[in-house]
Amino acid sequence: MANSTAPSLDLKSSLMLLLLAAVWGGSFFFAEIALREVPPLTIALHRVFWAVPILALVVRLKGIAVPRSLRVWRAYLVMGGLNNVIPFSLIFWGQTQIEGGLASILNGTTAMFGAVVAGMLLADEPLTKNRIAGAALGLAGVAFIMGPDALTDFNPGNLAQMAVLGAALSYALASVWGKTMLAGQPPLMNALGMLIGSTCLLAPVVFIFGGPPNLALSPGVWAALLGVAALSTAFAYVLYFAILARAGAANLMLVTLLIPPFAIALGAMFLGERIGAEAWIGFAIIATGFAVTDGRLASLFMRRQA
Repeated sequence: MANSTAPSLDLKSSLMLLLLAAVWGGSFFFAEIALREVPPLTIALHRVFWAVPILALVVRLKGIAVPRSLRVWRAYLVMGGLNNVIPFSLIFWGQTQIEGGLASILNGTTAMFGAVVAGMLLADEPLTKNRIAGAALGLAGVAFIMGPDALTDFNPGNLAQMAVLGAALSYALASVWGKTMLAGQPPLMNALGMLIGSTCLLAPVVFIFGGPPNLALSPGVWAALLGVAALSTAFAYVLYFAILARAGAANLMLVTLLIPPFAIALGAMFLGERIGAEAWIGFAIIATGFAVTDGRLASLFMRRQA
Protein backbone atom coordinates (compact mmCIF):
# COMPACT_ATOMS: atom_id res chain seq x y z
CA MET A 1 0.00 0.00 0.00
CA ALA A 2 2.80 2.44 0.88
CA ASN A 3 4.38 2.17 -2.53
CA SER A 4 1.09 2.88 -4.32
CA THR A 5 0.67 6.21 -2.55
CA ALA A 6 4.31 7.28 -2.65
CA PRO A 7 5.00 10.41 -4.74
CA SER A 8 6.06 9.48 -8.27
CA LEU A 9 7.99 11.26 -11.00
CA ASP A 10 5.41 11.61 -13.78
CA LEU A 11 5.93 13.42 -17.09
CA LYS A 12 4.95 16.85 -15.74
CA SER A 13 7.18 16.44 -12.66
CA SER A 14 10.06 15.31 -14.88
CA LEU A 15 9.72 18.38 -17.10
CA MET A 16 9.56 20.61 -14.02
CA LEU A 17 12.69 18.89 -12.68
CA LEU A 18 14.53 19.56 -15.95
CA LEU A 19 13.42 23.20 -15.83
CA LEU A 20 14.68 23.52 -12.25
CA ALA A 21 18.03 22.02 -13.27
CA ALA A 22 18.20 24.49 -16.15
CA VAL A 23 17.57 27.59 -14.01
CA TRP A 24 19.93 26.40 -11.26
CA GLY A 25 22.53 25.42 -13.85
CA GLY A 26 22.01 28.87 -15.33
CA SER A 27 23.15 30.47 -12.07
CA PHE A 28 26.74 29.41 -12.83
CA PHE A 29 26.42 30.87 -16.34
CA PHE A 30 24.91 34.14 -15.09
CA ALA A 31 27.69 34.43 -12.51
CA GLU A 32 30.39 34.03 -15.15
CA ILE A 33 28.96 37.03 -17.03
CA ALA A 34 28.38 39.15 -13.92
CA LEU A 35 31.93 38.55 -12.66
CA ARG A 36 33.25 40.57 -15.59
CA GLU A 37 32.19 43.76 -13.80
CA VAL A 38 30.93 42.84 -10.32
CA PRO A 39 32.85 41.26 -7.39
CA PRO A 40 31.59 37.96 -5.91
CA LEU A 41 30.08 39.31 -2.67
CA THR A 42 28.19 42.00 -4.55
CA ILE A 43 26.78 39.40 -6.96
CA ALA A 44 25.56 37.44 -3.96
CA LEU A 45 23.85 40.59 -2.64
CA HIS A 46 22.21 41.28 -6.00
CA ARG A 47 21.01 37.67 -6.16
CA VAL A 48 19.14 37.78 -2.85
CA PHE A 49 18.11 41.47 -2.90
CA TRP A 50 16.25 41.40 -6.24
CA ALA A 51 14.69 38.02 -5.46
CA VAL A 52 13.01 39.37 -2.31
CA PRO A 53 10.26 41.53 -3.93
CA ILE A 54 9.50 38.82 -6.50
CA LEU A 55 9.04 36.11 -3.89
CA ALA A 56 7.22 38.54 -1.58
CA LEU A 57 4.66 39.08 -4.34
CA VAL A 58 4.20 35.31 -4.71
CA VAL A 59 3.75 34.91 -0.95
CA ARG A 60 1.22 37.74 -0.93
CA LEU A 61 -0.75 36.35 -3.87
CA LYS A 62 -0.91 32.92 -2.22
CA GLY A 63 -2.18 34.48 1.00
CA ILE A 64 0.64 33.06 3.12
CA ALA A 65 0.87 34.69 6.54
CA VAL A 66 4.10 36.42 7.53
CA PRO A 67 5.29 35.16 10.94
CA ARG A 68 5.66 37.69 13.73
CA SER A 69 7.72 35.53 16.07
CA LEU A 70 11.21 36.86 16.75
CA ARG A 71 12.40 33.26 17.16
CA VAL A 72 11.31 32.44 13.61
CA TRP A 73 13.04 35.51 12.16
CA ARG A 74 16.24 34.65 14.03
CA ALA A 75 16.02 31.19 12.44
CA TYR A 76 15.56 32.85 9.02
CA LEU A 77 18.70 34.90 9.63
CA VAL A 78 20.76 31.78 10.35
CA MET A 79 19.13 29.94 7.44
CA GLY A 80 19.95 32.83 5.13
CA GLY A 81 23.58 32.69 6.21
CA LEU A 82 23.90 28.94 5.73
CA ASN A 83 21.82 28.53 2.59
CA ASN A 84 22.58 31.78 0.73
CA VAL A 85 25.30 34.05 2.08
CA ILE A 86 28.06 31.49 2.64
CA PRO A 87 27.46 29.21 -0.38
CA PHE A 88 26.69 31.96 -2.88
CA SER A 89 29.77 33.93 -1.84
CA LEU A 90 32.05 30.89 -1.92
CA ILE A 91 30.78 29.66 -5.29
CA PHE A 92 30.97 33.07 -6.94
CA TRP A 93 34.50 33.58 -5.61
CA GLY A 94 35.40 30.08 -6.77
CA GLN A 95 34.23 30.98 -10.26
CA THR A 96 36.87 33.70 -10.43
CA GLN A 97 39.40 30.84 -10.61
CA ILE A 98 37.56 27.89 -12.20
CA GLU A 99 34.87 27.43 -14.86
CA GLY A 100 31.21 27.46 -13.92
CA GLY A 101 30.78 23.92 -15.27
CA LEU A 102 33.46 22.57 -12.96
CA ALA A 103 31.97 24.50 -10.03
CA SER A 104 28.58 22.91 -10.75
CA ILE A 105 30.12 19.42 -10.74
CA LEU A 106 31.77 20.00 -7.37
CA ASN A 107 28.53 21.48 -6.08
CA GLY A 108 26.94 18.14 -6.95
CA THR A 109 28.42 16.75 -3.73
CA THR A 110 25.71 18.64 -1.81
CA ALA A 111 23.46 15.56 -1.71
CA MET A 112 26.20 13.38 -0.19
CA PHE A 113 27.19 16.05 2.33
CA GLY A 114 23.50 16.46 3.19
CA ALA A 115 23.02 12.75 3.82
CA VAL A 116 26.10 12.51 6.04
CA VAL A 117 25.42 15.70 8.01
CA ALA A 118 21.78 14.69 8.54
CA GLY A 119 22.90 11.24 9.64
CA MET A 120 25.25 12.77 12.21
CA LEU A 121 22.90 15.43 13.56
CA LEU A 122 19.34 14.12 13.13
CA ALA A 123 18.05 11.14 15.10
CA ASP A 124 15.43 10.23 12.48
CA GLU A 125 17.95 10.08 9.62
CA PRO A 126 20.57 7.50 10.68
CA LEU A 127 23.99 7.35 9.06
CA THR A 128 23.52 4.16 7.05
CA LYS A 129 26.08 2.13 5.13
CA ASN A 130 24.69 3.49 1.88
CA ARG A 131 25.24 7.07 3.01
CA ILE A 132 28.80 6.37 4.14
CA ALA A 133 29.65 4.52 0.92
CA GLY A 134 28.03 7.25 -1.20
CA ALA A 135 29.98 9.96 0.62
CA ALA A 136 33.21 8.02 0.13
CA LEU A 137 32.54 7.77 -3.61
CA GLY A 138 31.71 11.46 -3.75
CA LEU A 139 35.02 12.33 -2.11
CA ALA A 140 36.80 9.96 -4.50
CA GLY A 141 35.23 11.84 -7.41
CA VAL A 142 36.38 15.15 -5.98
CA ALA A 143 39.89 13.78 -5.44
CA PHE A 144 39.99 12.59 -9.05
CA ILE A 145 38.96 16.03 -10.31
CA MET A 146 41.50 17.86 -8.16
CA GLY A 147 44.29 15.42 -9.05
CA PRO A 148 47.19 14.00 -7.02
CA ASP A 149 49.06 17.32 -6.97
CA ALA A 150 46.32 19.09 -4.98
CA LEU A 151 48.07 18.52 -1.64
CA THR A 152 51.63 19.16 -2.80
CA ASP A 153 51.11 21.94 -5.35
CA PHE A 154 48.37 24.11 -3.88
CA ASN A 155 47.19 26.90 -6.17
CA PRO A 156 44.23 29.29 -6.51
CA GLY A 157 42.38 26.74 -8.62
CA ASN A 158 42.59 24.17 -5.84
CA LEU A 159 41.46 26.76 -3.30
CA ALA A 160 38.51 27.65 -5.53
CA GLN A 161 37.49 24.01 -5.72
CA MET A 162 37.70 23.78 -1.92
CA ALA A 163 35.53 26.90 -1.68
CA VAL A 164 32.81 25.25 -3.77
CA LEU A 165 32.99 22.15 -1.57
CA GLY A 166 32.64 24.45 1.44
CA ALA A 167 29.49 25.83 -0.17
CA ALA A 168 28.11 22.29 -0.55
CA LEU A 169 28.78 21.62 3.13
CA SER A 170 27.02 24.87 4.06
CA TYR A 171 23.98 23.81 2.02
CA ALA A 172 23.98 20.51 3.95
CA LEU A 173 24.05 22.30 7.31
CA ALA A 174 21.25 24.57 6.10
CA SER A 175 19.02 21.60 5.32
CA VAL A 176 19.44 20.30 8.87
CA TRP A 177 18.82 23.76 10.35
CA GLY A 178 15.69 24.21 8.26
CA LYS A 179 14.28 20.83 9.24
CA THR A 180 15.02 21.44 12.91
CA MET A 181 14.01 25.09 13.30
CA LEU A 182 11.56 25.87 10.48
CA ALA A 183 9.62 22.66 9.89
CA GLY A 184 6.30 24.18 10.96
CA GLN A 185 6.46 27.22 8.67
CA PRO A 186 5.10 27.43 5.08
CA PRO A 187 7.93 26.49 2.67
CA LEU A 188 7.61 29.58 0.45
CA MET A 189 7.61 31.83 3.53
CA ASN A 190 10.78 30.07 4.65
CA ALA A 191 12.35 30.87 1.26
CA LEU A 192 11.30 34.53 1.51
CA GLY A 193 12.41 34.78 5.13
CA MET A 194 15.88 33.45 4.47
CA LEU A 195 16.28 35.75 1.45
CA ILE A 196 15.41 38.72 3.65
CA GLY A 197 17.85 37.42 6.27
CA SER A 198 20.52 36.98 3.59
CA THR A 199 20.05 40.55 2.40
CA CYS A 200 20.34 41.87 5.95
CA LEU A 201 23.59 39.94 6.43
CA LEU A 202 25.19 40.73 3.07
CA ALA A 203 24.30 44.41 2.66
CA PRO A 204 26.47 45.77 5.51
CA VAL A 205 29.39 43.49 4.57
CA VAL A 206 29.32 44.67 0.95
CA PHE A 207 28.96 48.35 1.90
CA ILE A 208 31.71 48.21 4.55
CA PHE A 209 34.31 46.32 2.50
CA GLY A 210 33.41 47.35 -1.05
CA GLY A 211 31.40 50.54 -0.75
CA PRO A 212 28.01 51.07 -2.42
CA PRO A 213 27.50 48.68 -5.34
CA ASN A 214 28.29 50.17 -8.73
CA LEU A 215 25.05 50.45 -10.70
CA ALA A 216 26.70 51.72 -13.91
CA LEU A 217 26.93 48.25 -15.42
CA SER A 218 26.63 47.04 -18.99
CA PRO A 219 23.22 45.74 -20.13
CA GLY A 220 24.56 42.19 -20.37
CA VAL A 221 25.76 42.19 -16.78
CA TRP A 222 22.47 43.67 -15.55
CA ALA A 223 20.64 40.94 -17.46
CA ALA A 224 22.84 38.31 -15.78
CA LEU A 225 22.23 39.78 -12.30
CA LEU A 226 18.47 39.89 -12.83
CA GLY A 227 18.58 36.40 -14.32
CA VAL A 228 20.36 34.92 -11.31
CA ALA A 229 17.92 36.69 -8.96
CA ALA A 230 14.61 36.26 -10.78
CA LEU A 231 15.15 32.89 -12.50
CA SER A 232 17.84 31.05 -10.53
CA THR A 233 16.55 32.17 -7.12
CA ALA A 234 12.93 33.41 -6.88
CA PHE A 235 11.46 31.28 -9.67
CA ALA A 236 13.65 28.32 -8.68
CA TYR A 237 12.27 28.32 -5.13
CA VAL A 238 8.67 28.36 -6.38
CA LEU A 239 9.47 25.50 -8.76
CA TYR A 240 11.41 23.59 -6.09
CA PHE A 241 8.50 23.47 -3.66
CA ALA A 242 6.01 22.66 -6.42
CA ILE A 243 8.10 19.62 -7.42
CA LEU A 244 8.54 18.66 -3.76
CA ALA A 245 4.75 18.56 -3.33
CA ARG A 246 4.21 16.56 -6.54
CA ALA A 247 7.14 14.15 -6.61
CA GLY A 248 8.60 14.03 -3.09
CA ALA A 249 12.05 14.76 -1.69
CA ALA A 250 13.71 11.58 -3.00
CA ASN A 251 12.81 12.35 -6.62
CA LEU A 252 13.65 16.02 -6.17
CA MET A 253 17.21 15.07 -5.20
CA LEU A 254 17.77 13.94 -8.79
CA VAL A 255 18.17 17.60 -9.75
CA THR A 256 21.67 17.35 -8.26
CA LEU A 257 22.74 15.21 -11.21
CA LEU A 258 20.97 17.34 -13.82
CA ILE A 259 22.45 20.74 -12.94
CA PRO A 260 26.06 20.17 -14.18
CA PRO A 261 25.09 19.21 -17.77
CA PHE A 262 23.07 22.43 -18.11
CA ALA A 263 25.83 24.56 -16.57
CA ILE A 264 28.48 22.93 -18.76
CA ALA A 265 26.38 23.26 -21.92
CA LEU A 266 25.68 26.96 -21.31
CA GLY A 267 29.36 27.64 -20.62
CA ALA A 268 30.43 25.77 -23.74
CA MET A 269 27.86 27.38 -26.07
CA PHE A 270 28.12 30.99 -24.95
CA LEU A 271 31.46 31.36 -23.12
CA GLY A 272 33.69 28.91 -24.94
CA GLU A 273 34.43 26.92 -21.79
CA ARG A 274 35.70 23.37 -22.05
CA ILE A 275 35.63 20.77 -19.29
CA GLY A 276 38.50 18.27 -19.21
CA ALA A 277 38.12 14.49 -19.19
CA GLU A 278 39.12 14.27 -15.52
CA ALA A 279 36.15 16.47 -14.57
CA TRP A 280 33.73 14.25 -16.50
CA ILE A 281 35.17 11.10 -14.91
CA GLY A 282 34.99 12.75 -11.50
CA PHE A 283 31.36 13.69 -12.20
CA ALA A 284 30.58 10.06 -13.07
CA ILE A 285 32.11 8.92 -9.76
CA ILE A 286 30.15 11.59 -7.84
CA ALA A 287 26.95 10.56 -9.67
CA THR A 288 27.58 6.94 -8.66
CA GLY A 289 28.06 8.12 -5.10
CA PHE A 290 24.73 9.92 -5.28
CA ALA A 291 23.03 6.78 -6.59
CA VAL A 292 24.46 4.74 -3.70
CA THR A 293 23.43 7.38 -1.16
CA ASP A 294 19.94 7.56 -2.67
CA GLY A 295 19.57 3.78 -2.42
CA ARG A 296 18.13 3.31 -5.92
CA LEU A 297 21.22 1.54 -7.22
CA ALA A 298 20.97 -1.07 -4.46
CA SER A 299 17.21 -1.44 -5.00
CA LEU A 300 17.71 -1.97 -8.74
CA PHE A 301 20.39 -4.58 -8.07
CA MET A 302 18.15 -6.42 -5.57
CA ARG A 303 15.23 -6.47 -8.01
CA ARG A 304 17.43 -7.97 -10.71
CA GLN A 305 18.70 -10.60 -8.28
CA ALA A 306 15.15 -11.56 -7.25
